[in-house]
Amino acid sequence: MKGPNMTRNVPIIVDGKTIHYFYYFCRLIIKCIFWCYTNIWNNMKKAYFNRLWFHILLAVVVSLVMLVVIMLLMHWFTRHGKEFEMPSFLGQPAQELTQRGREEGFVFEVSDHLYENGKQPGTVLKQDPAPGEMVKRGRKVYLTVAAAEPPTIKMPELHDISLRQAQIILEAQGLVLDRIVEKPSPYENAVLDVLYRGHSIATGTDIKMGEKISLVVGKNIGDLPDAEPVEETITEP
Repeated sequence: MKGPNMTRNVPIIVDGKTIHYFYYFCRLIIKCIFWCYTNIWNNMKKAYFNRLWFHILLAVVVSLVMLVVIMLLMHWFTRHGKEFEMPSFLGQPAQELTQRGREEGFVFEVSDHLYENGKQPGTVLKQDPAPGEMVKRGRKVYLTVAAAEPPTIKMPELHDISLRQAQIILEAQGLVLDRIVEKPSPYENAVLDVLYRGHSIATGTDIKMGEKISLVVGKNIGDLPDAEPVEETITEP
């Protein structure tokens, strides 16, 4: 996934009609220069045929004229220096954006897919450049799109760590803490077991992001090694 502020070299959008006009305009300039050379400069060349500096000067002048003409044309066609405020495409269907990118004046590219609960699959979650940034027309816009299904991850190791550490790891991995089951143990608040749908789940097992996980943690409630576990439902882990 690309960072939000990475600088990239992006292409300038020039349609076929513009290229067509540019081609014939360049041909017209070349024909004008050739006509001047054959009808005016050629007469001067006869008078100064033996002067080497004349040919050098002529080549320099022609090169400078061509360079100036090309720079002026590029400045006009690419609208050099003209910037626009990047609009927001968040929440819009990425497929439609990629299809009508030229109408918007940008080039769209899907760079990543990310699952977010409640987000419509295929819609834009993030964009780079961000909305409000000043950019040129033709800039490539990188889109992060909502995935249809949560990705599969490996169950992290949660045994023998504190409840707080386990909560942080679950949140970082995109898993949801469902319940905390307290069990008599001399290890206060240490994770003794990890449950998925009522059964123990081993570390490294494939599991979908967003699934609910219950934790069995130690609770020092006296010397009751055979006491029944006490379940506590948590609404805000």
